Amino acid sequence: MALTEDMADEIAQLALADELRTGDEDIIQKVAEILGSSSQTLQEAFLTSIRVRRAEKRARDMLAERAAKD
Repeated sequence: MALTEDMADEIAQLALADELRTGDEDIIQKVAEILGSSSQTLQEAFLTSIRVRRAEKRARDMLAERAAKD
């Protein structure tokens, strides 16, 4: 369902930004627990979005590092 994925991704972006701003690495788990208490589907979509966004960042960082060496 697109609505669930859209909501989960928006929350994931907010949580990742909060983690970056505050350094609180537990925020992702806290948000996941809140979501899971009401909607396992939304929790799973949120965690998927977190993994995808983190993977994308790692790949972009690696490519930028390689480009900087040229």
